[in-house]
Amino acid sequence: MAKHVLEGKTKGYKNHPQLARFKASFEPNETINQYLAEIYNEANNRNYHFNKEKINWNFTTRKLTVTTKQLDYEVKHLLNKLQKRSRERYNELNGEKTFDTHPLFELIEGDMEQWEKLPGT
Repeated sequence: MAKHVLEGKTKGYKNHPQLARFKASFEPNETINQYLAEIYNEANNRNYHFNKEKINWNFTTRKLTVTTKQLDYEVKHLLNKLQKRSRERYNELNGEKTFDTHPLFELIEGDMEQWEKLPGT
């Protein structure tokens, strides 16, 4: 759906906060295709189905930044979901000290993103 939003093919979710990072990139459509290409590769590694036809494979690779505090927040958010949905996976990841980012992202020191909507705010 994020790809359709960036391509102007949907009316909903146009202002979803997570899309801000893609909208701010030099080429949002190329960036989302690069992001999805990695999702496709990971899905294949896990034997999940992901329709590769939804990806325009003619993209130029680039990097986006993600801050340390944003990554920390997203890891905590993931662990909270896993604790409810997949106790086994939660137990595997809960003790991890570091997490790799998606290959699109370069980790930099910094606070949470301005666009992040925190519970209760």
